[in-house]
Amino acid sequence: MNFALAAPPVAPIEPAGSDLQLILAAIIGVAVIIVLITWLKVHPFLALAIGAIGVGVGAGLAPNAAVTSFGAGFGATMAGVGILVGFGAMFGKLLADSGGADRIVDSLVSRSSTRTLPWTMALIGGLIGLPMFFEVGLVLLIPVIILVARRSGVSLIRIAIPALAGLSVMHGLVPPHPGPLVAVTTLGANLGLTLAIGVLIAIPTVIVAGPLFSKLAARWVTLPVPEMFVTPEDQGVDVTTIKRPSTLVAVTGILLPVVLMLAKSISNALSPGSTEPLNATLDFLGTPMIALGLAVIYAMIAFGRGGGMDRNAVSKSLADSLPPIAGILLIVGAGGGFKQVLIDTGIGTVIADAVNGSSVSVLVLAWIVAALVRVATGSATVATVTAAGILAPVAANLGATDVSLMVLAIGAGSLFLSHVNDAGFWLVKEYLGTTVGQNLKTWTVMECVISVTGLAGVLLLNIVI
Repeated sequence: MNFALAAPPVAPIEPAGSDLQLILAAIIGVAVIIVLITWLKVHPFLALAIGAIGVGVGAGLAPNAAVTSFGAGFGATMAGVGILVGFGAMFGKLLADSGGADRIVDSLVSRSSTRTLPWTMALIGGLIGLPMFFEVGLVLLIPVIILVARRSGVSLIRIAIPALAGLSVMHGLVPPHPGPLVAVTTLGANLGLTLAIGVLIAIPTVIVAGPLFSKLAARWVTLPVPEMFVTPEDQGVDVTTIKRPSTLVAVTGILLPVVLMLAKSISNALSPGSTEPLNATLDFLGTPMIALGLAVIYAMIAFGRGGGMDRNAVSKSLADSLPPIAGILLIVGAGGGFKQVLIDTGIGTVIADAVNGSSVSVLVLAWIVAALVRVATGSATVATVTAAGILAPVAANLGATDVSLMVLAIGAGSLFLSHVNDAGFWLVKEYLGTTVGQNLKTWTVMECVISVTGLAGVLLLNIVI
């Protein structure tokens, strides 16, 4: 998704080669990566590295520049997503080993029927995703997704897709997430109005892309539940005889980073740029890395004590959490490197120039620009920044409601067709244990459903308000 590393708008990048050269290089590069992984069975990390450098050179970058670009993208992704995934893995392992995950999952499964579980997961995904970056929400929810699927017997896809839809929709459509917030700032939209309309569009979008679409996706793809976050109950232990954290303690751990990040968002919205001690403190505590790090510390104390774990058991749980995610981190980092190479070739500028001055409806145009840049670069943030920059002069002549709708059209477009150049694609693939083809049928199609449904909501509201 690449929402975690949002940056302020930057000047357009000068294309490294001709328009045709850039487009062909990108298309061929994506095709080569897919062939390497699916046919030649090359590890995705190596395939992405080869494809990224090949695309850079083919698009006109000097070989050294292509390598530097890949390294910069890999490093930037690891600095943001990598740390969050590491903290999330630690938190999830403590949640599972202490028996806290059992408490939460037992509550969800006992209070929801097989038919309503996907709706429950969509609601949880939306609530968790409201204040949190996609990557943070995903690493917090993955243990719950896996354990609910394992314990309930419901298809993993039926459980995972609704939760992922809730997370993704909130990130693309609802401020104060970085993507929508960049567009709000660039276009001069009213933040409160955009937030209200965004939530209004987000609700039906989550329903369509989550519980409803998951019925189809579960028919297309059948997955075993990954052997991750195995709990005492999964191992056949009679959990009534062992000490476990209470449901309240377990839920508090999951909600701690949510509350901290939400407090930061509210503080920034009410007092932007304030240096008052309270605002500065909330700004620090609500930083994703700090919020999730505090959640790990909370888990070490509360889950450890609540689960009857001594210091050695807590230390072992933390150590055991990291080896399984090593491959995930390398693949996600390589996806970020491929994305950065595409950005540095200037393909986003080529797309922007091609659509500038179009006579298409401004809302549809906003979606098209964002979608094209998203597909080409794999970055929702770059797509949002590019589309907002192109349409800023048009927005100056629109009413407040129309500008807010334009922000949401851009947000919807920025989610379109996540594929191999998106680090989020690999994050989901590795956690759920899908093949590239299965991930395209589930995650990628879900993102397209979200994008198109979001645009439909924008256009319908444009008619009635």
